[in-house]
Amino acid sequence: MHTKTILLVEDNPDDRELIRLALQQADIPCKVETVFDGAKLADYLFAVGEYCHRDARQMPDLILLDLKLPKLSGCKALQMLQRVRGRPNLPPVIVFTSSDDEQDIADAYSAGANSYIRKPVDFNEFIEKIRQVLLYWLDLNVPPPSRLRVAPSLFT
Repeated sequence: MHTKTILLVEDNPDDRELIRLALQQADIPCKVETVFDGAKLADYLFAVGEYCHRDARQMPDLILLDLKLPKLSGCKALQMLQRVRGRPNLPPVIVFTSSDDEQDIADAYSAGANSYIRKPVDFNEFIEKIRQVLLYWLDLNVPPPSRLRVAPSLFT
């Protein structure tokens, strides 16, 4: 069994730290790749810019995406999700955001998000929600057989 990889798309350092604490408490061995804005998300997924050394066929096991990001906020983050959603091997994308706007929720699902979760304000609730999300998506959920770790036709 391989070590799971999470791509965390989060600009708030406090939220990044809370997510790391939740990972420790959930005792899920995984690697966390972090990007801080939407432009870096695109670079990471398409293996360009500072991520040009990354094998574009190697996708993380889960993407945690905040909607309120510099350089790609709101609808632009969802446009990026739509742009990559049809690619083979794309992992589940969980929108994890503070927005409770019904339009944001509808837009996230329309763009292909697998789940939409509001960030709780309470510290313990925040930790518990992340723990539950990660346990489900990284441990309990069984991805479809066609979702291979490496898909040779990813960007051809």
